[in-house]
Amino acid sequence: MKYVHLFAVAFLAACASHPPAPVLERTVASTETTASRPGTPVPVGGDWYTVKKGDTLYSIALEHGRDYKDVAAWNNIDNPNRIRVGQQLRVSPPEGEEPIAVAKPIQMDAAPAAAKPPAGANTDSFKREPKGGVVAYSDDALARMREPAQQKPAEKPAEKQPPVAEKAPPPAGEDAVDWTWPAPGKTVAGYSESGPAINKGIDIAGKAGDPVYAAAAGKVVYVGSGLRGYGNLVIVRHNASYLSAYAHNSKILVKETQTVAKGQKIAEIGSSDADQAGLHFEIRRLGKPVDPLNYLPAR
Repeated sequence: MKYVHLFAVAFLAACASHPPAPVLERTVASTETTASRPGTPVPVGGDWYTVKKGDTLYSIALEHGRDYKDVAAWNNIDNPNRIRVGQQLRVSPPEGEEPIAVAKPIQMDAAPAAAKPPAGANTDSFKREPKGGVVAYSDDALARMREPAQQKPAEKPAEKQPPVAEKAPPPAGEDAVDWTWPAPGKTVAGYSESGPAINKGIDIAGKAGDPVYAAAAGKVVYVGSGLRGYGNLVIVRHNASYLSAYAHNSKILVKETQTVAKGQKIAEIGSSDADQAGLHFEIRRLGKPVDPLNYLPAR
């Protein structure tokens, strides 16, 4: 018994000197990635925008030619004034939400195919009989063969018509905007993309209280003073491509979502956020400023 007891003690001591092997927990790697989780925006091309310091939802919408309410809805934003630097915002509609009609070139009707002559018939193009010109011999047939063949009068060659210039296809629906001047005053500052005085539109002189007109028919998509440097601002969306902006107003006469007609009075000239009274007017195509003088009629 004594030896058995000693053997048991030695065995237990040996076991204590070797800790048990660690248990490896094998798990299956998850195939889900951050990009595939619902609710996680994945930037794709120009569909997304990363918020920078100084941005507002209104300025982001204007820069991309969108209604700020649409941008808020696409990003589940309840308060347009609460966005954060680094936030990724969708700035184009989700697939299938806002289809834009594409003007297709007019297809001219193809010329009708020439009617196929009935089998066995002779025409100017199809000579079916007699194929070999074999005629039974007779005195009358011999006499007819000796007669001079009747010559057909030579056809007068068709006069060559001068080439007709192809008519340019009508402008696509997105470009069919009928513009007019938004104010009667004189242009005092023109559009400039570079240089010390960058101007994204034109400045039109006027006195406080002078009328501001909608430059084209459309829908008011913004009224307010949320864009720094524009003062009291009205933005009108004319179609899928064009917006117009009217800044520094003293009084605004329209509301958001209101439909306006070309030439309708929408505001009064002021000097909000400006050194002197006047109208700052912009036209934006697909969110990018363009020179209004290229669109407004000459005067």
